Amino acid sequence: MKEVRIGLIGAGWMGHAHTRAYHNAKMVFGDDLPILRMISDVNEAQGRKAAQDMGYEEFVSDWHKVIESPDVDLVNVATPNCMHYEMVKEALKHKKHVFCEKPLSLTATESEELAKLAQENGVVNYCGFSNVMNPANQYVKELVQSGALGRIMRVHATYDQDMLLDPKIPLAWRHIRKLAGSGALGDLCSHLLSVFQIILGDIDEVMGMDATVIPERPLKPGSKEMGKVENDDIITFMAHFANGAIGDISSSRVATGRKNYFYYEIQGTEGSVVYDLERMGEVKVYFKSDADKLQGRDAGFRTVLLNPQHWGYRYFQPAGGIAIAFDDMKTLQAHVLMQALQGEKYDCDFALGAKVDRVIAAVLKSVESRQWEKC
Repeated sequence: MKEVRIGLIGAGWMGHAHTRAYHNAKMVFGDDLPILRMISDVNEAQGRKAAQDMGYEEFVSDWHKVIESPDVDLVNVATPNCMHYEMVKEALKHKKHVFCEKPLSLTATESEELAKLAQENGVVNYCGFSNVMNPANQYVKELVQSGALGRIMRVHATYDQDMLLDPKIPLAWRHIRKLAGSGALGDLCSHLLSVFQIILGDIDEVMGMDATVIPERPLKPGSKEMGKVENDDIITFMAHFANGAIGDISSSRVATGRKNYFYYEIQGTEGSVVYDLERMGEVKVYFKSDADKLQGRDAGFRTVLLNPQHWGYRYFQPAGGIAIAFDDMKTLQAHVLMQALQGEKYDCDFALGAKVDRVIAAVLKSVESRQWEKC
């Protein structure tokens, strides 16, 4: 197995998550050989500490040096959203393999440009939608695509958190349109869109509405000086899928009591499936054929506990019902990425990232037009 020399741009929380995943992938899978070659961050103190704590060989303050280094095979972009496009484009110009945390960019046009450039250069181009790597979602994909649920009719979904419910939380880059793009739509709901892209395929039309519940926030902790929140706290939209299914999809970053409520129900003519990320190891499934055997006497959803027969799970736990977690999804993500660099197939390429961003752009357009918009 060939070593992969990694250059990380961004030493914050997500940079740490990616790095833990590289360490874990090497330990769990054995045939992944990431070399933590270089790290860059605008905060020099934070960057140097991260290099020391996480095991990177070198710190540089200028991210261009990561991309330009002949000792870096894979550029890992883990910076705030507004920086992704410039950094990824520069890396692709240098014909580097790229792992970019989602979103790929702030606009569908830019994302499509990056996807095209990556394809032209023939490099691995991975967009970091972590939930695609969840064994539960891969199981649902198998159920849907095998036909076990029949023809898919309807999708009901939401991704809610209350991490920004407190109005005293200061204004940050996530609230500013030019830095973050959309709010709950791009930050949270995009995870649902990535999973549905894998499970159900393209969304071709949407109609949406939004709300900004907290229109102003303090510029600094404890400050009385306020700044405007420029994007959505809540988003909800109807969706039409290319396969004929219809859906209602929502997201909120001010959902009282919800911590990480990534929830969906997919209803088919022969069965339905329900999943809630707050109960990560459980998938609820209903098969019409089972209920029909005794004229509906035993009808109801069954709870399937994730176990070694489900994709990805066996690498972490030897038996069903033992919890796995967010870092395990990131470890699977790092493994798939490492294997992609050896020529294996992968789902979360820049083309998928661009499709997600096209849906987001159509929802934002619909919010303004109050009409159905094509994706």
